[in-house]
Amino acid sequence: MPSTPTRRSAAERVAQIADAARAIAIESGLSAVTLRAVASEVGVAPALVAHYAPSMDDLVADTFAAVVGDELAEVIALAADRGSAADALSGVLASLLDDGRAEVTLIWVQSWSLGRRNDALAARVREQMDAWRVFLGGILERGRAAGEFRCADPDAIAAQTLGMVDGLNAHSLVAWQDASERVRLLLRSIEALLDLPPGALAATGGDTSRSHAPGGGT
Repeated sequence: MPSTPTRRSAAERVAQIADAARAIAIESGLSAVTLRAVASEVGVAPALVAHYAPSMDDLVADTFAAVVGDELAEVIALAADRGSAADALSGVLASLLDDGRAEVTLIWVQSWSLGRRNDALAARVREQMDAWRVFLGGILERGRAAGEFRCADPDAIAAQTLGMVDGLNAHSLVAWQDASERVRLLLRSIEALLDLPPGALAATGGDTSRSHAPGGGT
């Protein structure tokens, strides 16, 4: 039975529910964020969660945005630490295919399926995908301006890159090919799109050694 809830302010209770939903998503995926699961995580009755989070669709959407938004912020910081656009690009791509991102990969994959019946989630997914395209397009534009890359349409290549990353990460959920092979395939494809010689991006190094704690480093 749920324990008697501690009296908290509305803001504290909303934050507690959001934290619980996030923990559940990271542990078990976005589809596990249900009213009963959140109530159990918080240790209160489902009715209390429903009072402070009347729309589970919105809670799921907000949870998705929080987790993947933190991932993007972390990767932006990773790119900022790299000297050249090529180094930033190879580091980011290797990081995104790292096995340590399995929890966030599952959240992304489930978001596309769940978003078919959750309009709030679908809107958040589109927002995040647009943000990722802007981020990658910025790296590509920086490389083009510096003469590192040759590409007529950085935004289009950014969109293609995201499609490949998403597909390869989905493959990782069933352990199809190891991370190093997925990285090799992706970098080789991007080299071709940017008119780079084979191995050019891999040669810049893709060290992604860092923590992989979702939501502060996924």
